[in-house]
Amino acid sequence: MVLSNITHCSSAVKIRYINKMKGEIPMILHDTEILSLEDMRKLQSGRLKSTVQKVYCNVPFYKRKFTDNSVIPTDINTIQDIVKLPFTTKKELRENYPFGLFAIPRTQITRLHASSGTSGKPTVVAYSKQDIEMWSEIAARAIAMGGGKIGDILHNAYGYGLFTGGLGLHYGSERLGMITVPVSGGNTERQIQLIQDFQPTVICGTPSYVLNIADKMIDLGIDPRMTSLQYGIFGAEPWSEEMRKTLEGRFGMKACDIYGLSEVIGPGVAMECHESQDGLHIAEDHFYVEVIDPETKEVLSEGEVGELVFTSLTKEAMPIIRYRTGDIASIRRERCVCGRTTTKMSRVKGRVDDMLIIRGVNIFPSEIEHTLLQIKDVAPHYQIYVSRDNSLDMVEVQVEIDENALLQTDIADRTTKLALIAQKVEHELKSKCFISVKATIVEPRTIPRSEGKAVRIIDKRLAYT
Repeated sequence: MVLSNITHCSSAVKIRYINKMKGEIPMILHDTEILSLEDMRKLQSGRLKSTVQKVYCNVPFYKRKFTDNSVIPTDINTIQDIVKLPFTTKKELRENYPFGLFAIPRTQITRLHASSGTSGKPTVVAYSKQDIEMWSEIAARAIAMGGGKIGDILHNAYGYGLFTGGLGLHYGSERLGMITVPVSGGNTERQIQLIQDFQPTVICGTPSYVLNIADKMIDLGIDPRMTSLQYGIFGAEPWSEEMRKTLEGRFGMKACDIYGLSEVIGPGVAMECHESQDGLHIAEDHFYVEVIDPETKEVLSEGEVGELVFTSLTKEAMPIIRYRTGDIASIRRERCVCGRTTTKMSRVKGRVDDMLIIRGVNIFPSEIEHTLLQIKDVAPHYQIYVSRDNSLDMVEVQVEIDENALLQTDIADRTTKLALIAQKVEHELKSKCFISVKATIVEPRTIPRSEGKAVRIIDKRLAYT
């Protein structure tokens, strides 16, 4: 492996280009992505100490919280001391809406982003000019992991605006040196036209919406596999390995998972490399990750599944300490085939608040998706309806039949065909997910299509609360 140091011309960040073999397109590695564990922990320790001092002195919320937990900045000397610090929750972010967690004067704030606030007040996050530059670097590293290369074209179908997805990937693409097409979400036929005309190699968006683009292409008589797209960077919603196979099969591309949340910074917190597609590399020079038991709050060991907790180590405007994300995953550290040594997180299994408890069985929608997409004659479009019969939770899974299955079925046999598929779905979910459901097989194009995050769960129990 030949290693040469080259400075990326579009930023001050030194990036290493590694050629595995003659003629292969070079990988792009940031120096900190190949640090030893010892060196990474030293870097994180210094940055944590600085961050704790900053929030203690400048954010009244954290000063009170530290005091209530009998901790002061001088108690934090290494990254291992992070367990002395209290957790931060989304509820507390909302209680400090809109500007209560800023660590710098408003005159130094460059940008605000916010969540949708569909379940209460939105969570507001702030960025300084330095934060924006740092975020752009992190997103650039992520795009490079997913297959992005200098001079290629990136089609960005994430929503722009207060949602961090669109602008986060946009700035990262420009920092990397790609040609960026800021399409945003929606207007699917226009998206398809631009893909045909501009010939991008990378597409970014939610997996459900990009699947929608593929379906629309097929409706228009366009083979998605014949487009220029080679890599997909998908996130903002949990998705299964079976969905990855579906997207890769439709487009003939490599599909990689990206992770981020606005409270921490936005997309780029972690990213799969296209070489292994086996876990997401965390930008741990900027974020420290823990996994905890969501009930006991005990820190779990490497490989154990629990709730992700992130601490920002370099954020200037709004650092966050031990933020409970609600996302369920595990972490491990190993040298990857791509050359990176950073800690990896598994793909997000689901969210703590999305987990369904059906007659004592805990299940995430992504686990249901994984099973559904392995069933013959079922399309990758579904919704889960949860209702209550007296004190029992009931689940109905509505899933579309594959159009090709109908083409092979006589009209007289249609009802029988649908009933047999429904029985198969119920049987597979019972045997693999250990839940009893009512399966309803619906006509093609019946389930609403996503132009952003897919709505997978319709919880009718809310009507009874």
